[in-house]
Amino acid sequence: MNIFKKLKPTDYIIILGILILLIIGTLAVLKKKNFSKLPIEKESTIQFEVFFRGVTISDNVVPFSQGEDAFITIRNVPYTKLKIIGIDGRPRMKVIPSNNKEGYLIVEDVATPNLYDFILRLEDKAKKTPDGFVAGGNKIKMGIPVVIEGEKYKYSGTISRVVEVEESQVPEDSENSKEPKTK
Repeated sequence: MNIFKKLKPTDYIIILGILILLIIGTLAVLKKKNFSKLPIEKESTIQFEVFFRGVTISDNVVPFSQGEDAFITIRNVPYTKLKIIGIDGRPRMKVIPSNNKEGYLIVEDVATPNLYDFILRLEDKAKKTPDGFVAGGNKIKMGIPVVIEGEKYKYSGTISRVVEVEESQVPEDSENSKEPKTK
């Protein structure tokens, strides 16, 4: 074994370092592929609603439109453009005492005539895991902060509802998917 006699101590250190890097790299690849904490159960289409409180509209023109593509940021991480498939907009409401059966009335707050609350419904492909849905590396759950940005607006809201859409299911027009009300 003349090879080992010709090698210097520096050569042994270099060979040992290369072997250690190969072992660490192999273990890292195996850990990513085989030991995932959240295995993917299936890919599916989801619809999620985002609630925007206190959107100020001074010219009485709703900034969103159904069918429009809007850029989405989830938890301060830029995500992608998604199509707005439903809009529900209502003026800010106020509860006042009344002599009727319930003891109160819910009326439009005239003190804030340009303040609206909106719920936008968006659709996306997501991976279903035991922990919920994941789209683009982002968990899609109620309470997650979302920023929606269009050509003329940028609003912050939170996810208020997440549902899985069956392949044969046609998007329903529920009571919450009315056209927004404006003055």
